[in-house]
Amino acid sequence: MRVGGLSLFGGMTLTRLLAADRNRPRGPVRSVVLFNLLGGPSHQDMFDMKPGAPANIRGEFKPAATSAPGTQICEHLPQTAKIMHKTCLIRSVTHNYNAHNPLNIMTGFSGGDPKQLRPKRTDPPDIGAICQYLELGPRDLPGAFCLPCYPGWGERSQYPGIRRPGPYGGFLGSQYDPVISVCEPTFERVPERKYYDPVWPYGEPQLPLDQPREDLPIARMNSRRQLLQQLDQRFGELESSGAVGRMDRVKRQAFDMISSSRTRSAFDLSVESDQTRERYGRNLHGSSMLVARRLVEAGAPFISVHAENFIPHGFTYDMHENNFGMLKDYNLPVLDMCFPALVEDLEDRGLLESTLVVVMGEMGRSPKVNTKAGRDHWPQCGFCLLAGGGVAAGGVYGASDRHAAYPVDNPVSPADIVATIYHQLGVDPHVTVNDPSGRPVPIAHGGRVLKDVLS
Repeated sequence: MRVGGLSLFGGMTLTRLLAADRNRPRGPVRSVVLFNLLGGPSHQDMFDMKPGAPANIRGEFKPAATSAPGTQICEHLPQTAKIMHKTCLIRSVTHNYNAHNPLNIMTGFSGGDPKQLRPKRTDPPDIGAICQYLELGPRDLPGAFCLPCYPGWGERSQYPGIRRPGPYGGFLGSQYDPVISVCEPTFERVPERKYYDPVWPYGEPQLPLDQPREDLPIARMNSRRQLLQQLDQRFGELESSGAVGRMDRVKRQAFDMISSSRTRSAFDLSVESDQTRERYGRNLHGSSMLVARRLVEAGAPFISVHAENFIPHGFTYDMHENNFGMLKDYNLPVLDMCFPALVEDLEDRGLLESTLVVVMGEMGRSPKVNTKAGRDHWPQCGFCLLAGGGVAAGGVYGASDRHAAYPVDNPVSPADIVATIYHQLGVDPHVTVNDPSGRPVPIAHGGRVLKDVLS
């Protein structure tokens, strides 16, 4: 189906048109979990290693065999290596959007302003916004969630007002923004160096609350169950006070969704066993992935988890210095714990085939190691790891040159990945929505469905 020139307000909107077609075909995927490795993960040190390259290109790590015959990945990803036969690895992601914004990987649009540090009304809507616009998922559950905070939250002390564009409704309107959780991370120690000291954040993502009245403060709670009890009380107080009745329709709908038992229960990690909590990791990233699994169980169509920068000068995967130390002691252990845990947990619960898990960052890293043992920005080549959701398990798609600098086989754009996600959700990636000027814009920005990565 190709739809163009549909108005968001009035007339035969795309939502109404699709809702009218109750018998339209559905894709194999009901939920998508995107793990955004914010900062630009070093592909040649993780999933596209070049052991035959010169030392200043191949880096310090060695490749290791995996459960997928002929596929090697970094030696410091042993748990991920055990499940590679359940994944499809793309080694040829390429674009020219040199920015730490997840705009391109969440929308497919790589023509944004690299210096943009806040979302704009003219930005394209992300996958989650389209899911909500098309009314995918249960009616009493928001269609999109962003965990554990908005991208850029951890950088706000350095860049006041920062809120990296990507997971928003864009020109469809803020009513299609995701539910963005909040967090209060704690740390096991104070960083010992100014730059790139691997200190782990701990805590859990929590549901946002509407602005409380001053006479109804929300005390910080140590127990997740206590917090949910307090939320129940707070929602009851708002209802009885008449504040909810004074909300406009959009805010009321958002309030109803956030206050629903289905939404709040998904964030209640106190009901999970200690074994499961340890399996994902009790750090903030692991807890966020566990909440993502619970949201999948609840039926949420799109959940994004962002490896946010929580420590000043930490920069997560943006490692211009101490690349190998940060990877070995922080980034890779986090990924190697929560990603396999999510995949295996979904499989154990019979949810993997209906859930597409996507792991990638906004760019790769430069082929050459710099003088500070770091790698610099390199959007020309990167990777994407897929699991579940009808992907061709155990396969590798695309290839880079001998220095992992440029694709030499089957180059893939972010738009191609976004188009493939839509396809698996049963949404035609060629469907258009109108931008503020009334111009129809394809939701996947011209991306092609990567049929060779699908089973």
